[in-house]
Amino acid sequence: MGAEYHDPELRRRHSPWGVLALVILSGIALMKNGADVSLGPPQPAAAAALDQRAGETFAPLVPAGALGASPAERIRIPALRVDAPLMHVGLDADGWIEAPPPEDRDIAGWYQNGVSPGERGTAVVVGHVDNRTGPAVFYGLGSVRRGDRVEVPRLDGRTAVFEVYGVEVVDKDAFPAAEVYGDTGHAELRVITCGGGWSRRDGYAGNVVVFARLVP
Repeated sequence: MGAEYHDPELRRRHSPWGVLALVILSGIALMKNGADVSLGPPQPAAAAALDQRAGETFAPLVPAGALGASPAERIRIPALRVDAPLMHVGLDADGWIEAPPPEDRDIAGWYQNGVSPGERGTAVVVGHVDNRTGPAVFYGLGSVRRGDRVEVPRLDGRTAVFEVYGVEVVDKDAFPAAEVYGDTGHAELRVITCGGGWSRRDGYAGNVVVFARLVP
């Protein structure tokens, strides 16, 4: 059920291929610790899906000017009452994404080998939906709606504010890498946790992905 990532030089590059490695690995890392909860986490409503009218993938938001580079410190999603510290995660010696420790339910991870939140490009934050003791930091992520805000305080004292324009569940075995991680020409954020159906044998079948863009 694992995926290997063998090229050490590729791991060190801040490139789209480095992000693609995250696509392959994060879903696996985040699915190792599903809890057997009776109802399961909320799933995205159809109305929250990406706008596909006229072949457009991205909603017509008015983007803000991109910020410079600065490490991310916290993530706040007011609609979910989430206000969590961010640990900086990368790839371990075996090429796996270092998800936050599953025993710490209240922490999320910023993928530090990509762009920082607010820079042009697609920044990525991951977190567990649950663990063996109950709901975790992104348990409610599937209930986020279009227009909700995601705030990311940064080390430079600035807060990158993003507006959600889509929430979807994607199949872990057919992860749409280009759609999720592609460069739109703007400063974007993806917040990812586990989602979809759950089984004791395989864990979660997919990932909940929140699509958001930096706004003024």
